[in-house]
Amino acid sequence: MTFLRPEARATLTRWREPAAAAGALAAGLWLASLGGWLMVPLGAVVVLAAAGWGLVALRRMRFVGPASAPGVVEVDEGQVGYLGPGSGGFVALADTDELRLLTLHGQRLWRLGQSDGQVLLIPVGARGAERLFDAFATLPGIEITALLAALDAPPAPAFGGNVISLSSERPGTGRLIWRRPARAVLT
Repeated sequence: MTFLRPEARATLTRWREPAAAAGALAAGLWLASLGGWLMVPLGAVVVLAAAGWGLVALRRMRFVGPASAPGVVEVDEGQVGYLGPGSGGFVALADTDELRLLTLHGQRLWRLGQSDGQVLLIPVGARGAERLFDAFATLPGIEITALLAALDAPPAPAFGGNVISLSSERPGTGRLIWRRPARAVLT
């Protein structure tokens, strides 16, 4: 038996990590307020750690949404997997060369491309998609602000039919968020 409505429970679940960071920040401030040569620096360290944790929690929270798309996302030791009803697969982050966010048939998808041409499409609303934030943050040279801005931007119109695009990108390829930096070739 539960005393909370499902909407209230979902809101509390979504805000649990930022709330825990705020609690740690309050504990750090309390430690610093005790004074002394030991408690003030210890409290300052806790406050700084909690502030960093809170910033990451707020960014990660933007990835958490209702599981509105079919399928499950798995992230395990540098490998991203999507298991869906009609498609799916696995991609190693070390082999990923580009990350895009595209709209296809009215659904927003993460597009992870490899140099050999293989592509993994993951719906933004798939169950477990919030794990992708930490996975994407490990990509070399990725700008987290660009990642979050692409997610917050309104979905691009789906291309199809007799649409003429004046964009430099091919229609339907989506917004480029990250591309692997060029690797040096030793001879």
